[in-house]
Amino acid sequence: MDATTAAIGTALLLIGSNTFGFLYSYVVLNSNLLAKYRIQSKSYKKGLFWSRMPLFLFNLITLISLSAFGAYYMFDFFETSWPAWWVIPVQVLAAFILDDIWFYAYHRYLHENKFLLKNIHSIHHRATTPFPLEYLYAHPLEWMIGALGPVIGFGAIILVMPINIYAFWIFGLLRNLHEIHIHSDLELPVLSKIPFISKTRHHDDHHAKLTGNYSSTFPWMDKLFKTDF
Repeated sequence: MDATTAAIGTALLLIGSNTFGFLYSYVVLNSNLLAKYRIQSKSYKKGLFWSRMPLFLFNLITLISLSAFGAYYMFDFFETSWPAWWVIPVQVLAAFILDDIWFYAYHRYLHENKFLLKNIHSIHHRATTPFPLEYLYAHPLEWMIGALGPVIGFGAIILVMPINIYAFWIFGLLRNLHEIHIHSDLELPVLSKIPFISKTRHHDDHHAKLTGNYSSTFPWMDKLFKTDF
């Protein structure tokens, strides 16, 4: 594997997961197939899907570009061989924990700072009844600040051991899919039973009430700081 392959793999991962998010959104908004699993009873506004598209595409193209360039220029820090069995799960878990701490802190600050809430974070909170696509419907500065979480996570890992490229990809895929799903307004039976992971209702309540439940991947930061509903 070389730097170009790492960059292409990173781009394809984001393209694939967001293609799923696009289709998932279309089903949620235009079909009754999953309607019985919806958390909120409010109906979606007509034309909402396409009205969100310009900002979503801008953010997605920027995200793919920055991630691919990052993987390319950081390639020397990656381990590309298949490691010992424990390396990938340990690195993925460590990245998730550190990323979630960062997400909680900056997300809560976006709400407590009235200027940032009004001028930046309010764009994302136009989604009072969210659907999957809206995980990336946000001010570009917001998700770029949020993207520092994985940088912090893998930056800490590199102090101890090389970053495994497969751990990097697995984290990116799972993180993206989780964000897509918690914005779906759906409480699906199988996914709602996964322990320790934040569920859709946790983030859905945050969108509905505009306060509390600031965590993303895990609910424990909200419990620790008593900001959970």
